[in-house]
Amino acid sequence: MTHSPGALANFISDRVYIKGKFLYSRNKKMYIKGVTYGTFKPSNGTQYPELAVIKKDFEMMAANGINCVRTYTVPPLYLLDLASVYNLKVMVGLPWEQHITFLDDQTNKKDIVRRVQEGVKDCKKHSAILCYAIGNEIPASIVRWYGKAKIEAFLKELYNAAKEADPQGLVTYVNYPTTEYLNLSFLDFDCFNVYLETPEKLSSYISRLHNLCGERPLVLAEIGLDSLRNGDEKQAEVMNWQIKTVFGKGCAGMFVFAWTDEWWRGGFEIEDWNFGLVDRQRTPKPALSAVINSMQAIPLSNQKNLPFFSIVVCSYNGSATIKDTLEGLMKLQYGNYEVIVVDDGSKDDTANIVRRYPVKLISTRNKGLSSARNTGMYNAKGDIIAYIDDDAYPDPHWLQYLAYTYINSNHVAVGGPNIIPAEDGYIATCVANAPGGPVHVLATDEIAEHIPGCNFSVRKNVLVQVGGFDPVYTSAGDDVDVCWRIQEAGYTIGFHPSALVWHHRRNSLKAYWKQQKGYGKAEALLERKWPQKYNAFGHLEWAGRIYGNGFTIPIKTKKDKIFHGTWGSALFQSVYEPAEGFSKSIPLMPEWYLFSIFFGFMACLGFLWKPLLLVWPVFIVSITVIIIQAIISASKNSSLTKVQHTSWKYRPLIILLHIIQPLARLKGRITHGLTPWRMRAANGNMSNLTFFRPRLLTHWSEGNWKGSETWLEEIEQNLIALQARVKRGGDFDRWDIQTRNGFFSTAKGVLTIEEHGAQKQYLKFRYWVNYSKTGISLIILSALIAVFAALDHSWVVSFIIAGLTIGLIGKYVFDCASVANCLIKGFTNLSKEPTKTGELKFIDVADPNEVENASYVLRKEGAPKVLKQQASKI
Repeated sequence: MTHSPGALANFISDRVYIKGKFLYSRNKKMYIKGVTYGTFKPSNGTQYPELAVIKKDFEMMAANGINCVRTYTVPPLYLLDLASVYNLKVMVGLPWEQHITFLDDQTNKKDIVRRVQEGVKDCKKHSAILCYAIGNEIPASIVRWYGKAKIEAFLKELYNAAKEADPQGLVTYVNYPTTEYLNLSFLDFDCFNVYLETPEKLSSYISRLHNLCGERPLVLAEIGLDSLRNGDEKQAEVMNWQIKTVFGKGCAGMFVFAWTDEWWRGGFEIEDWNFGLVDRQRTPKPALSAVINSMQAIPLSNQKNLPFFSIVVCSYNGSATIKDTLEGLMKLQYGNYEVIVVDDGSKDDTANIVRRYPVKLISTRNKGLSSARNTGMYNAKGDIIAYIDDDAYPDPHWLQYLAYTYINSNHVAVGGPNIIPAEDGYIATCVANAPGGPVHVLATDEIAEHIPGCNFSVRKNVLVQVGGFDPVYTSAGDDVDVCWRIQEAGYTIGFHPSALVWHHRRNSLKAYWKQQKGYGKAEALLERKWPQKYNAFGHLEWAGRIYGNGFTIPIKTKKDKIFHGTWGSALFQSVYEPAEGFSKSIPLMPEWYLFSIFFGFMACLGFLWKPLLLVWPVFIVSITVIIIQAIISASKNSSLTKVQHTSWKYRPLIILLHIIQPLARLKGRITHGLTPWRMRAANGNMSNLTFFRPRLLTHWSEGNWKGSETWLEEIEQNLIALQARVKRGGDFDRWDIQTRNGFFSTAKGVLTIEEHGAQKQYLKFRYWVNYSKTGISLIILSALIAVFAALDHSWVVSFIIAGLTIGLIGKYVFDCASVANCLIKGFTNLSKEPTKTGELKFIDVADPNEVENASYVLRKEGAPKVLKQQASKI
């Protein structure tokens, strides 16, 4: 097909392009408000109506606020020209035989690729083109037949063929819930056909799709309801809330299925379904008015009674970027907000820049980020405080999406993604795809465990209730701490995938190194306050899943499994990723470098004693693991564009950043006390060790009845107060509480309660120590090496290894004694709780001979300290 003389075909200036989670045209965000068109009964060699009918349809669409049309076959040129006349964009479907086993015949496969490419060439660069759809709903049975990898590879081949024909055209594939597990991250944006007929289900599933899409736009390529079975009024009602939900949840747009009830498929006119907004005679149904009304206020349908936001920007020497922040805040499409800038003792021109804008400026002496955020909190007038960093700027609809989440949920805090601006340079782009960036952690598709402080909003009353930000965190870690305290107070944190801000990254290796060292310091401070959230190595264990680019991917040894349902019958088929286990997660930790250093040291001792030269392969493997993980992560977990992917300079630097980032973190952590050999919680007491059998503690409670869960929670809180790492027993465990303070041991305890009536309870707590077999094996191995080195007269090596062995034994015994002492203190500290009666009593156990350690109780609220001391000596 060639463009006819005088055809209304403009070129590159009108092309639609991607920016973050949205589509843009002529530098303006473009929400897709579309309808599907066809397929129709063949006429004059095409599957489209007569020109006059198309003209009438397009005129009605444009008059009713529709701006896009989806076709299922390659449209003729006159249709595209008419679309341009009425300012309509066309999503061009490129049809092929996807409902058969199309990969069996190589000739057929090549023919499909050729036809897709020719279809793109026929429409190439027309001003009406929105995008090309290289496929639509390959059946789940066909995908299951060939396997996930082959289908992904073929769709990528079609994508590349389309891009070859029109390099600047957008290319997508229309997926369906039965094959949501396909990894199609190479697409320009993601499309799904979704038919869910309750607001809750649709809202929840859109959140899931956003998490599958990541930073790419999400478009629902078909939504709708059959009016023949449900009635015209029901269709209108459903279309109203569907569209409001689609845009409120942050989709880049949607297509209503369909414009008209006409539908031709498989050689027949389909007459037992009526999905159209107009009937076959083009008479509007009530659904058309519902669609018009719901699309008038996008993205937030209800613009009345919106919450008042106080936007707080905290800055220290932020003159290089804060202008972008303030310019972005001035462009917010939201009428109910104020802006507060807290200048935290800047020594540059920050204050003078801020004074040029209609915002409230508060200048303080330098006290750190948390203090500045608290200053903003105390001066905020809004019900909700939205924090944004001085090196970030918001999307114009940022507050609208945050407001939507607050209005439609019970979350007390809400965050969104932070994306690097496209104009940032080479190093900043690599840093954005390196580990250690500000990423969000989601416990579910809609509930967050952590949201970064650069895009963090919270209800002011809740933030005040939990005590604001902890001033001990001067540059990082404050957002993690406050998220945990909000959740500890019983609240939930939400996440909106389109409430995005554009966040500049560090633009030099020196700045990146310094930032990561600072994050290491923040981790050390967090571990002191929240030891139960860190493992024995000092690594933070998130309960949720980390989302974003740059985090390190482990070397996988287990294949992903796809949930197909019995006989492939599941309506929603997804990927199950088997956990690799703790041993596979160790190389992801900064402390892995300590292992490598240790292996390197032992290998070097081989120059003094030859048998230790055998450690060299282990040392080399430990280094190789780091490099392989960096290469895998740089190639599979980045947001690089296709051009950047093909450039030689990006990936090597990202690999280097993956290698050096843990070193920077490790330096910051060790400098501030977060070491694998650290000791928190109670000191060891050798008399508390249990070698062959558990020990029993008892506690008599009178006049203060509590359920077993309440008692266990108090024991847990006592342990946390001791800075012990605590874990609750699971559904299949015969223990209730576990504590671990070091590498080599854990202590576990189980509680039972005897009920004696009249609010009298007799608590029995049995504890025991689990001795680490790994620790014992290391001690034995180390001792044997020392002995063999001595027998071989390698006295220097023997002396070094013997010293190491003695240190391991001391650490082992101390760890075991410490965990036992923790559980004892966690339980015996219950005796400090006052009774309701407030009577002063010394309560002895009924039969002290039945236990080895008896716990005595003093109960008197406000009792003199000397009495408590005397009671403790009984």
